[in-house]
Amino acid sequence: MADQPQLAQLHFGREDAERDVTEGLLLRGGFLPNAAYRGALGGRKMLIIGRKGSGKSAICMQLMSDSEGGHRGGKVLVTPDEAAGEEIRRFELQGLPGDSAKALIWRYVFAVHAARYLVDHAKGAHEGGHKTDSVKALGRFLKQNGEAPGGSGRLVERLAQAARGLQTSLSLEAFGIKASVDLAQSPSEGARAAGQLEIVEQGVAAAFGDLGCDGAVHPPFLLMVDQLEQVWSAEPDSNSMVIGLLLAAKHAASLYGRSVRFLLFLRADIYDSLSFAEGDKFHGDELRISWTEQALRNLALARARASVGEDLTEERLWKELFPQTVDGEEITRHLFGRCLPRPRDAIQLLNLCQEKAWLDHERDRITEADVAQAGRQFSEWKLKDLTSEYLVAHPFLRQLFPLFQNTGYVVTRAALTRRLEAAVDTLHHDFPAYANALSLPGVIDVLHGVGFLGVRRGNDVVYAGDDGLPVQPHETEFQVHPCFRAALGARTAFDLRRYEPQVAGARIASGSFSPGASGSSSLNRDDRLLMQLARSCHSILAQVGRAVALTQDVRDEITLEINRVLDEVNRIPLGTAASMGIDVDDHLLATAHYFTTLAAQLRAGGLEESTGIGDVARRVEEEVRRLRRAAGGSYGSSGDSSGY
Repeated sequence: MADQPQLAQLHFGREDAERDVTEGLLLRGGFLPNAAYRGALGGRKMLIIGRKGSGKSAICMQLMSDSEGGHRGGKVLVTPDEAAGEEIRRFELQGLPGDSAKALIWRYVFAVHAARYLVDHAKGAHEGGHKTDSVKALGRFLKQNGEAPGGSGRLVERLAQAARGLQTSLSLEAFGIKASVDLAQSPSEGARAAGQLEIVEQGVAAAFGDLGCDGAVHPPFLLMVDQLEQVWSAEPDSNSMVIGLLLAAKHAASLYGRSVRFLLFLRADIYDSLSFAEGDKFHGDELRISWTEQALRNLALARARASVGEDLTEERLWKELFPQTVDGEEITRHLFGRCLPRPRDAIQLLNLCQEKAWLDHERDRITEADVAQAGRQFSEWKLKDLTSEYLVAHPFLRQLFPLFQNTGYVVTRAALTRRLEAAVDTLHHDFPAYANALSLPGVIDVLHGVGFLGVRRGNDVVYAGDDGLPVQPHETEFQVHPCFRAALGARTAFDLRRYEPQVAGARIASGSFSPGASGSSSLNRDDRLLMQLARSCHSILAQVGRAVALTQDVRDEITLEINRVLDEVNRIPLGTAASMGIDVDDHLLATAHYFTTLAAQLRAGGLEESTGIGDVARRVEEEVRRLRRAAGGSYGSSGDSSGY
């Protein structure tokens, strides 16, 4: 492998943290500590919230590892599978609402994991600790209830057993209590289950106290829950399962104090969809994962070095292995601007660039063409992934994408209104349960919330996660995220008809015109008409330049098309139009017709008058009238007040 070029060895790791641990770069220098990781490691936060692919599981895997950066004390990771999730969703107790009932089963899971840890920990870390009465009681309880340390039972089997115990009676003789007698007078099934669970929890808390495990002598026991999205379905029972988890963690953290640290890794769309009375009590425990372009650059460099060696410099990575620019845009701005701000997207796009260059073409460096090809494939992936990511919460999402296909990526509220009106009957028929979400405000909120649309605020375009402010009713201009534009065919800012050359471009390019014609010192009518056309172009360009409130991408696109017209005029030397076979009158009228279409498109685009788009459209229409008057009259009677 040593004789292979560096590009062949370059790899940015696996996109899922579980595989990245076993066969990737996560534990070989490819993990970038961020605020969420530091908050989790330091114990200041309990809820780590982020979008799919934002690095939640990477933090979890790093904390679970025994390498530098991992949690130094005891730890356990709970990842429910579908069977375990179904057991929790179906758990009910007479006399308790769903959230509270599910909180009890989560509290039982936490208590059992803590008890198992304490029994093992007392033997290895505390001399004679296993002989402590409270620890021995925990050992007996675990054995009597089939939860002995070292047992191989799956989580779903333990949950099923716990559910039966809480719904009937746990074996509490280890704590000197006969449940069937002492709890017989409980007013309801829920009260009896809560009473049994409190006895178990008090036994665990007593053992922590007797051993002096308060997080001072050695690190606390770390209990993490991850991948709840695998068992969540947006149904009330699923929401109760997650709410129950939050309530249970809050309760257990208060009960066990510094002895146990809880970390819950939750996908942002799941957490944000929850509504419960005590939700406001969790804000201080929240830590949301966010990524900047610079942080993604740092992550990419760390992973690149983990794959090819620490001597890889940032300059070599971005200026030698990758092209310095793509379509005139600096390479990192181009790449990371086309990703949603999360590690998984960046890793996928960077690896795809490497594969296009090395695997497909055996090049020793990545070219602009490789990046462009990778970008198109990546965009198609991400559009499909967005559908899958929100399939549970927004099953109609895929049916909204045609509203943005093969058109400009700048879209106004007015334009979106027209497009939605044409599709709304079909959408309501196919998704009757989501009629409220399929109104114009609902569609805008959903598309902004999932990161598909950004909203223009001042001179910036703000996407979900850039700030916490949702789309406001007065905001009227939006942009499709660069990540999805290639897949949608939305490659230009505005849906403007491209200007097609009207004259024989090949003849102009070859210089095929009469040698003597250019020597004429007088201007004939054709020359003056072409000069009028050039002045009209400059007039329109000046008006576009004054529309400072207009989105820069839209200004650039209008400017591009007007410059196409102007470039064609400038390629016709004075006095040569007739010898080149160009009918200037036809050319002028054809261009005026194009300008008329352009003005109509500008007005139909729905951009607010305050952006200056109306002034641009009016200036275009004025120049159309001027050009038609010029073509219809002779020199001196064109109606042009400039004196020509």
